[in-house]
Amino acid sequence: MKHLLYCALVGMLTVSPVHAAQPRLQEVTFVSHGATLAGSIAWPVDRPITAAVVFIHGSGPQERDLGLARRFAERGIAALVYDKRGVARSGGVYEGNQSVTGMNIALLADDAAAALDLLAASDALGGAPVGLAGISQAGWIAPLAATKTTHARFLLLWSAPVCKVSEEDIYSKFTADSDGPDRPPYAAALAARTEPYVWPDFLGRDTDAAADLATLAIPGFFIYGGYDGSIPVDLSLRNLTALRRAGHRFDYTVSSVQGHNNMTATFDAAIEWIRQTIVSPGVHRLHELPLPSRANRAPHPAPARPATTAPARTARP
Repeated sequence: MKHLLYCALVGMLTVSPVHAAQPRLQEVTFVSHGATLAGSIAWPVDRPITAAVVFIHGSGPQERDLGLARRFAERGIAALVYDKRGVARSGGVYEGNQSVTGMNIALLADDAAAALDLLAASDALGGAPVGLAGISQAGWIAPLAATKTTHARFLLLWSAPVCKVSEEDIYSKFTADSDGPDRPPYAAALAARTEPYVWPDFLGRDTDAAADLATLAIPGFFIYGGYDGSIPVDLSLRNLTALRRAGHRFDYTVSSVQGHNNMTATFDAAIEWIRQTIVSPGVHRLHELPLPSRANRAPHPAPARPATTAPARTARP
């Protein structure tokens, strides 16, 4: 398959400076599983609303990211950001001990779906498409949330583990969540184990993002860093490639010198994908960018980190 270089390897993308009026912030609340969650919508004020997103947190007790919401709005994209349940002004209980149980991932997906339904109901959108965006742990939450609402038109995910929670845990324990050049492939992490990995039944479903994505008919864009040591990028790309071959409209790109937290460096590429694929579909066609070869070479062997139970955390936000 021929690969067309979209946005020229992300880091080479040049975008004209944005000079936008300060977005208007609207305080909102919505209810999910009996808890009232609080958030803010950043609305563009000097340009048409071309799309809208709900941003889903990574792991940890995350509050709404108003800076990110404003950045979306400055590009004509309305953005709803909210405090994770049990954090800041959101009600409910924050699960910090076992954040990646099947039950907690499903609960957070319901929260995200409720936020999307609220945003989609706004007359201010004027029919603009709405989607789910997020980073890291959101890679498990967003695909599941998209199955729980009829309003999700697209996915936009940074550093998303397109694999099982258990597979991410095997990898991040092997790398100690350390970013850097020459991150090992998933196979190296798996081969280094000295004991079988056991996912306890009491943790519920071992959430599998690839399986959830396979149920969706909406497009998505997945952005990775070649230096990411928190998630198995190579495994995620293999799974995305398999989904593409099955007919799913999932594009991806890898910024070779970025790590797990790469949103600032790759934000312009994300906006361009929304513009080309969601706002003006059919104008361009994006294709996957191959993972730089350096990210597929294993470094000096890391010590084995056997685990017999699933983690109490997930990839860092």
